[in-house]
Amino acid sequence: MGEAEKNCCRYKSSPRSPETLRQLQNRLSRIAGQLGGISKMLEENRYCGDILTQVAAVESALQSFGYTVLQEHMETCVAEGVRAGDMEILEEALGLIKKLK
Repeated sequence: MGEAEKNCCRYKSSPRSPETLRQLQNRLSRIAGQLGGISKMLEENRYCGDILTQVAAVESALQSFGYTVLQEHMETCVAEGVRAGDMEILEEALGLIKKLK
């Protein structure tokens, strides 16, 4: 089994709170709406600069979303792993931080 197959379906040991889940879903819905807006701008043949401005806004929103998930990961999954003696989780966390740069 390859690395992708091993990591495809892992689940958090401690569930996200309903409030956290709601906030993350709301942010993701807004990002999806922004992407839909960009698609509509393309269909309407809108000015390239306006489209690029919206692309930058989506990139920023997605980056912020990623950092929020990373913070939660560090506070829950990584902290729990370290407490359980799983020091490999620190290596994973560093890899994830690099991916988000």
